[in-house]
Amino acid sequence: MSRNADSLRGYYRWHAKFYDLTRWAFLFGRRDLIATVAGRIESPDRILEIGCGTGQNLVALAAAFPGARIAGLDLSADMLDRARAKIAPFADRVELLHRPYDGPVAEEGEPFDLIVISYALSMINPGYDEVIALCRRDLREGGIIAVVDFHETRWTWFRKWMGVNHVRMEGQILARLDDGFEAVVREIGRGYGDLWRYVTFVGRS
Repeated sequence: MSRNADSLRGYYRWHAKFYDLTRWAFLFGRRDLIATVAGRIESPDRILEIGCGTGQNLVALAAAFPGARIAGLDLSADMLDRARAKIAPFADRVELLHRPYDGPVAEEGEPFDLIVISYALSMINPGYDEVIALCRRDLREGGIIAVVDFHETRWTWFRKWMGVNHVRMEGQILARLDDGFEAVVREIGRGYGDLWRYVTFVGRS
């Protein structure tokens, strides 16, 4: 997983500069994910976002759950630099962790009630299955995982192009989530007609 992590650090060193200006055009379902979760969990105490990037979801989570302590984890220092400014109004209860998700984050006796992963799992190749397994260790019993990510495409050329951008789109994420969690929400959406499909999954441990 370290080679993949090094590659992603380099990728985001460049992309962090214009990430927020461009990703709205194809990271579908990301804005709706927090609202979807908010309707299915009451007052979580501890929340973890894996691959928090520039902090857009952290701000939404802090607003949706004003009593929660929130941790945002990312392996890119460049992305976290941008997140730090966004979370400043919530700095008393939102912390940033600069590390890969290669081991549990929850401290003894303090598991997370909610783990959020937005468009990160499809970029962790290899290792996405290890990340999902770690989520089970970091979640309390009955805790919730909320994921939105690329799912699949029927176009070979597009799959190859997304591979150049570190994204794997072969339906692998949903299959693993189905194995590990009890689905509460399981929806497939379409991007630009049917150029690709993305998945929204909310599951209980």
